[in-house]
Formats: sequence, C-alpha cells, structure tokens
Amino acid sequence: MIDRFPVLASTLAGLVLIAGTPALARAADDAESLYQEHCVRCHGSEVYTREARKISAFDGLERQVQRCELSLGLQWFDENISDVATYLNQNFYHFPR
Repeated sequence: MIDRFPVLASTLAGLVLIAGTPALARAADDAESLYQEHCVRCHGSEVYTREARKISAFDGLERQVQRCELSLGLQWFDENISDVATYLNQNFYHFPR
C-alpha cells in the first residue's frame, strides 16, 4: 500500500501558500493605509529612525502600536495592530521575530 499522507500534506501546504499570498499582500496594503491615515498624523518617520528610540524589540513595538491605537480611540482589531507593527518593523525597525 502506498503511503499517501506525505503527498497529500505537501499538496495542501502548497494550496495554503498559494491561497494565502493575496491575503498577505492585502494585509500589508491595509497596514500601510492604516499607518498613513493614523500614525503619520501624530509623528513622522523620525520617531522610528532616531538613534535613541524607546522601542527595542518587536513585542515592545506591538505594545506601542496598541497604546497609540487606544489613545486615538481607533478600535482596531488585534490583526490590524499586529499588521501595523509588522509594517513598521519591516520598514523601519528590522527586529528579529
């Protein structure tokens, strides 16, 4: 009897990657839009690029995004907070995850 599980698992993993790619691109676009609409209102990119920045790890960055979101009363979903933190990390901070 042929063991079909590895073939099936590999096929499903490929389908998930293919199906997930547009969702990942959409999340990145949404994160950039949220950043441009809300974050830039209060401060520019100098906050992220200054030498003495207060954030030193990704989890701290995510908490800071959540603090900003709460202080502005935006009522974002957790995914929005995570996506914006990921956007900031990819474009400014470059913390390992």
